[in-house]
Amino acid sequence: MSARYVRTSMVLLAMALPGVARAQESRLGRVPEAARAPVDSILASARERGLPLEPLVDRALEGAAMGAAPGLIVGAVRRLHDELIVVRGAFGVAASTAELSAGVSALRAGASSEDLARLRKLRPGKPLTVAAAVLADLAAAGVPADTAVGAVMVLARDADDADYIAFRRNVQRDIEQGASPAAALAIRVRGALADAEVNSPSVPGSQSGTGTRPKRKP
Repeated sequence: MSARYVRTSMVLLAMALPGVARAQESRLGRVPEAARAPVDSILASARERGLPLEPLVDRALEGAAMGAAPGLIVGAVRRLHDELIVVRGAFGVAASTAELSAGVSALRAGASSEDLARLRKLRPGKPLTVAAAVLADLAAAGVPADTAVGAVMVLARDADDADYIAFRRNVQRDIEQGASPAAALAIRVRGALADAEVNSPSVPGSQSGTGTRPKRKP
């Protein structure tokens, strides 16, 4: 993304902010009065940092809908604000709202900011939403966090979003059929590594003459 494009986007965003701010303030009318001022302050901080506001407002509204105490609502919004900062630091300033939200889910699943930065490095110019979401889903399915991180990294260079989705689906199917989460993941990772080795140009009989390596399938 060119510096000119980034500057243009920032100008357009700045032009839209007054209307966005009014819309957010209107929605926050459903938040308990005691939480509104602190949440507004957090939104102001997010706005100054260029963070997306919608996830923060949604978090406040979720708390209000659940009848959470004002302090809990403010704490949840502040935590998300801080997590968005961490994820954007790992994914870069061009990260989309969807990527940032998926990155937060990955953080909460046990990934570190260093893990997310490595994922960004392994997938230059590629979207990270699905990869980060799959990491979180694997952890939610019972796979140890470090193992889930390792699996996502194994696939990071070659897998597209469809590959990640298929990988997650296969692991979940194995778990449903009785495999432990760790065993199910290990089986699928070994399969992905075996396919990558077979398809490697350095292996006799592979398609090395084409100059390209066939994409690995999970």
